Amino acid sequence: MSVTTVPAAEATSQIFDHHLGAFAQGLDELLKDYDDGSVIVTPEKTYRGTTEIRGFFKAFLDDAQPAFWDAFKVTSKSTEGEIAYLAWEARPFIELATDTLYVRNGKIAVQTFTAFSG
Repeated sequence: MSVTTVPAAEATSQIFDHHLGAFAQGLDELLKDYDDGSVIVTPEKTYRGTTEIRGFFKAFLDDAQPAFWDAFKVTSKSTEGEIAYLAWEARPFIELATDTLYVRNGKIAVQTFTAFSG
């Protein structure tokens, strides 16, 4: 019996793409990319584990107006090994935002998020 392993860069790209697409599918789909050891670091607070991460994304989704999603635009996206980087905007709501993801064992282990409002 052979075990097929997915290279780190490919796994990172798969998780990254799923994460971006999950916003349209809702909170439960978003949380599939995290586990209890996951952490999201923001300038305001660090969210640890799926319960706190659920609260972070629930607040984000609840606050986003429909026009926000129409304005959402990815300006830069790249992966390198286990690291994924995203820069985006949703003007006039957010002038610039960045996310950096460290993907380990098929989950987002650490994510940083910073947004700059207009």
